Order: sequence, then structure tokens, then C-alpha cells
Amino acid sequence: MRIVFWLSLIGILYTYVGYPVALWILARLRPRPWKAAQISPSVSIVLAVHNGVALLPRKIKQLLDLDYPNISEIIIVSDGSNDGTAEFLTQRRYPSFKTIILKEHCGKAVALNAGIAEATADAILFVDIRPEIAPGAIRQLVGNFADPSVGCVSGNLTLRQTSRDATAAVIGGLYWHYEQWLRICESRIDSPVGVNGGFYAIRRNLAARLPAGIILDDMFQPLSIIRQGYRSVVDPHAIVFDTWPETVEGEFHRKVRTLAGNFQLFQLAPWTLTPQNRLLFQLVSHKVARLIAPYLLISLFVSCLGLAAASGVYATFAALQFSGWVLALVGLRFRTVYFNSVVASASAFLVLNAAAVVALYRFLITPGPLWKIWRPSKLRAKDLNPDNENSEQPELVTCNTVGAGK
Repeated sequence: MRIVFWLSLIGILYTYVGYPVALWILARLRPRPWKAAQISPSVSIVLAVHNGVALLPRKIKQLLDLDYPNISEIIIVSDGSNDGTAEFLTQRRYPSFKTIILKEHCGKAVALNAGIAEATADAILFVDIRPEIAPGAIRQLVGNFADPSVGCVSGNLTLRQTSRDATAAVIGGLYWHYEQWLRICESRIDSPVGVNGGFYAIRRNLAARLPAGIILDDMFQPLSIIRQGYRSVVDPHAIVFDTWPETVEGEFHRKVRTLAGNFQLFQLAPWTLTPQNRLLFQLVSHKVARLIAPYLLISLFVSCLGLAAASGVYATFAALQFSGWVLALVGLRFRTVYFNSVVASASAFLVLNAAAVVALYRFLITPGPLWKIWRPSKLRAKDLNPDNENSEQPELVTCNTVGAGK
């Protein structure tokens, strides 16, 4: 029991404290800077969408208003839409736009493959229907391709906080800043293990064909480019705005989908867990450890109970753990503003670890394509563009293409 206790405690501490600290030290002591410059390579923009007719007018206007001077084409792929998206795209003609209509709903990976096949520019920029690209962000992003070692660049996702749910706000605020910081540190020593799927660019000649049905294209594509000997980097000054799910339930389902995608990635691309992957250490420390963490927490609690009779230290440890989980559950059950704001961090920690457990279950038992477990998130149109109070969009829209941001 003592061995179980210490192994569990060490594993948990390494996941949430040890790896981030080691990463921060390496980023300071052994940084690998790369060159960026004001260059303007040609860019093909690829947008995959399923049932996005409510947001398409707004998105197309944003794409037409982009301030980057060398956009070769904007490729919009409708992935089996049945809400009028295909009709909207075929009935309208825009300069530099290409439209691909897939009759069957095959998942985002198939849609992106269709867009990649049509792209002709030096770089491919992947965007999602919901995020809003900040002025100058594309030029800032592709400027990193001035370094010949860089094959993939991700921007900085800035989240608009519209949630009144304290737990969801913690996940979309504190947790997301922590995740972004990890990716920036990983980028400084080599490359992050994943990128923001709603805004990242790659060299077109390095593009990998995505396995059909894969959820985490924003991990597979960068890792495939890294496998070819290039780097993937994060530019914190290339900003894109998005809105996080308003409720903890919406965030839970999003995390289940993303974490299930990790298991799927290891199944479809087993080389990612071998020395063929230059980022194996980062991948295990950043992603795999989080998938194991819930079971380490359970074994830690069980071992404390088993040792409680022998030592008051273990009994105290068990009592503290039990109290923490109870407070987290109470915070999720009773949404009292002041109480929930106090225990929101504990509730968020519980939600994220519970999502990892459910993700494994969904991965193992889901029949058919795994991407079908995704549930569209509901957002108010004014939350997508809070600066425009007179939005012509419906008050409630359904967005069916979400980056893995993962």
C-alpha cells in the first residue's frame, strides 16, 4: 500500500507540477529560438463546416475583410450539411472562393483532406467557422515561415468569457491560460504536441493526409510535420478570438470528445508513442499522464484508506482528499454564486478528470466513427461578436465545427 501511495502521489505531482516546472526551466536554460520576418507567402484558407448556415454570412464577411494581401483562395468544404449550408454556398459567388460540397457527413478529417487537395498556395491556413481572426494575425502567423525549420505555426486563442458558471469560467480562464503557457514553453524548446485547430498554418508541401474519422487533426497534422524533421511553433502575437462553452456541461462534453480523440490518435497513429516521434517525452508528460491521472487519484485515495489505521498522516491525507471531492461535487450540484466561486477550481479539476474516465469509456464502446460522439454547442450570436449588439444573426445558433483546442 505504501508503494501504491508513493507511486500515485509522485505520478500526480509530476503531471500537474513536475512537468510544467521542468518545461519552464528548459525553456529558460536551453531555448531554441527561430527566425520570423515580414514575409507574404501565398496562403490558401481551408474551412470545413457542417450545418453552419447560421454563421456563414458572418464568417464569409470576416474572410473577405482579411487584411492579408496574398490570399490565393478560400476553400469552404460543406461536410454533409442538411441545414441549407450547401445551398447557401452554391447560390452565392465570391471572388477567390472555392466551394466543395460533400453529400455525406464523413467528419472533419475527410472535409479537410478535400480542402488540402484543392489548395495551391505556399501555405495552408486552417480556420474554424466560429473564431474571429484579429487584424494582422495572418501576417504575424506566416511570418514564422521565414525560418526554414518551421513547418507548422499556431496562433494564440483568446477566449471571450461570457459564462456565468464559475466552474466553466475557471476551465475557460485559468485552465486555458495554463494550457497555452505549456504550449508556448514546449514551442520554445522544440515544438508543442498540439495546436489550436481553429487557427494554424502549415507549409503545403508538408501536408499529411488525415486518417478518415480522426478527431484530433490539430495533433496529427503537426506531429506528422515534426516527424518529417520540421518544427511546430506557437506565435502568441497571432491572435484569434473565440467564445468558450457557457456551461460546465458543455465544457464536459467538449473535453470528453477531445480526450477520447487522444486514445483514437494513439490507435490510428501508433508511431506517436514510439521513438519515431521526436516529442515522445512531451506527449507522454503532457497528454498521456493526464489520461492516467484519474486512476492515480483513485489509487491514492484507496491506499490512504488502507494505511489510515497505521498512521494518522495517511488518515489526514484521506480526509483531505474526501473533503475536496465533496466540496467539488457540492459546487457542481448547487450553483450558489458565492459558494461556487470559492470551490470552482476544485469542481473544474473534478470535471476534467471525470471527462478523462468517460472519454476512455466512449472510445471503447462507441460503435461507428468516434467523431459522432460530439455534441454541437449552443451560443448566443451576440457572444460570438460582443462588440456588435445589433447582430442580424438569430439569438441562438448551433455551431457544428469546433477546433480541438484542444
